[in-house]
Amino acid sequence: MGSLSQAETAQLKAQLQDAVTCCSDRGLYQAAKWAAELLVSFPESDDDDALTDVDSPMSDAPPRTPNAVPRDATEARLEARETHKYLLAKAFFDCREYDRCAAVFLPSALPKGAAIGTSPPSAKSQAKGKARQGTPTTAQRSSGGVHALSQKSLFLALYAKYLAGERRVNEDSEVILGPRDGGVVNKELQGISTVLEEWFSNLPSSGRQPQGWLEYLYGVVLAKGKNESLAKDYFIQSVTYYTFNWAAWQELASLLGTAEELDDIVPRLPQNLMAFIFHVTASQELYRADEQVHDSLTNILSIFPTSAFLQSQRGLLYYHTKDFEPAEKVFSDILLAEPHRLDHLDNYSNILYVMGNRPKLAFLAQLASNTDKFRPETCCVIGNYYSLKSDHEKAVMYFRRALVLDRSFLSAWTLMGHEFVEMKNTHAAIDSYRRAVDVNRKDYRAWYGLGHTYELLEMHSYALFYHQRATALRPFDPKMWMAVGQCFGKVGKITNGIRAYKRALVAGSYYDAGAGSSFGSGDMSALGGGILDPEVLYHIALLYERLHDMQECAAYMELVLAQEEGPDYDESNPDAGGGVGVTATTSKARLWLARWEYMRGVYQRAMELANELCQDGVEVEDAKALVRDIRARMERGKHNELETP
Repeated sequence: MGSLSQAETAQLKAQLQDAVTCCSDRGLYQAAKWAAELLVSFPESDDDDALTDVDSPMSDAPPRTPNAVPRDATEARLEARETHKYLLAKAFFDCREYDRCAAVFLPSALPKGAAIGTSPPSAKSQAKGKARQGTPTTAQRSSGGVHALSQKSLFLALYAKYLAGERRVNEDSEVILGPRDGGVVNKELQGISTVLEEWFSNLPSSGRQPQGWLEYLYGVVLAKGKNESLAKDYFIQSVTYYTFNWAAWQELASLLGTAEELDDIVPRLPQNLMAFIFHVTASQELYRADEQVHDSLTNILSIFPTSAFLQSQRGLLYYHTKDFEPAEKVFSDILLAEPHRLDHLDNYSNILYVMGNRPKLAFLAQLASNTDKFRPETCCVIGNYYSLKSDHEKAVMYFRRALVLDRSFLSAWTLMGHEFVEMKNTHAAIDSYRRAVDVNRKDYRAWYGLGHTYELLEMHSYALFYHQRATALRPFDPKMWMAVGQCFGKVGKITNGIRAYKRALVAGSYYDAGAGSSFGSGDMSALGGGILDPEVLYHIALLYERLHDMQECAAYMELVLAQEEGPDYDESNPDAGGGVGVTATTSKARLWLARWEYMRGVYQRAMELANELCQDGVEVEDAKALVRDIRARMERGKHNELETP
């Protein structure tokens, strides 16, 4: 993507400005905020263009809204006729009186004898039976006049009903992880679906042009009903009819489970800047952080150099690849530019937690709390701070607060699961992780957490299943393959375990220092130069020992020792080797090799290895005992030689 011309820049500004207005008019405030932030992130040198009168013959800029919402004569007439009612409904919507907003355009009285908030078990089947006989249901009665409404008003009314249903779901769900938590559904979905299905069925004969907003809402309803394939189709239709609705792009990205699914839908998307931004964002969410994604993001940032959203995508790409230093730098720069921006602060706090940067995490918690105490991001930041202080009870309390504010906030579910593991409350941890994968099945940390928790319960077959789900999402993360290999070893599948550990070696030649890390988010620092993880090599050796292949076992134990000095070791300059040095794992391998050489009768090598252990100060008692045995065996051998004539 090259740089934009002056005319293209002016057109893009007009389109984003139109998107802010259109999304705000329909109550999609997050999408409006996203478009507005992008609108003001053009280079400052382009601001002078705004001083030129677009109506002047000297200006080559297009009209202010060249990509306005498609309107035909019928839509324009309907919107003009509904102006006063729309303003009333929008005022109710802004005051969060969603039922009153919907009733402005969709008046529907409760059936006689019905109790508010209750649904008799037989009501659904009874309604279906009456519908077959031609008696309209409540949803069908309310949809009788929807074709006389403009699409703008119909969307606002149906979206208000959807939000009213979501509010009642939160009210009826009671406490987090309680007996009724997660089992309540939005009762308005069926009625909204009925209205929209009827509207779409009559669209071809009505002569009206679709605008993309009702398609977006129907996609949301389908996604809530787990009809994800059809939901994707409607989201694609939505972004095709109106491409600057970022909410539709986000919902489409949430339905993609793998990078292959993303590649499959790319040809069906409109080829424009929004699709380009969507591809980068979806790739980041799918943990695809190759050079192509970074280059694409760099190209987009050349158009919007001050966009905090795009810069945060760069930080998240670094975060997913465990490059914590550059990720922290990106989020720190964003915070300096916009100190009151809370978006993605939960990810920033995760980075600071893994790095063990307690002072900066404390400052971040205080800053977020002073900005808005009642944002899920703020609660997660404070929860991470208490977790770093090992105050796990308070951490859980703040993660619960985040979920009270937004039950679909993924970070809080996953982080709360981590805290329950630290508190040895495995059943609560499993419930938290399961809710996390229900919210977003692409969260590899939650899948890994489930596997780790089942390992603690010694249910290794279950743990293996969940670890394999994590590796499917993160095939190039050695930590995931190490977990799979360990589970295979526990269930007795030794050969599969060896393959998994070898995949860990192929996935990344690194050494996990583990400083300041917790499970699922370890600090993996590659020492470069082909250094292999001694822990992985040691486990491969032990599995070969279980197969009674002692030669292979010994060969891998020697590889473990080789990592102490590294491949670039030079005897003339021992300090420049770049190896991992003496560790607990290399010492265990050295002790195994010393015993192996002792059993083979190679006493000189066994003595050298045992003496090295004594010098290292690791496994000293075992090493001294082995030295005594070797000396006794050597002396016995010399005595036998002297007695032999």
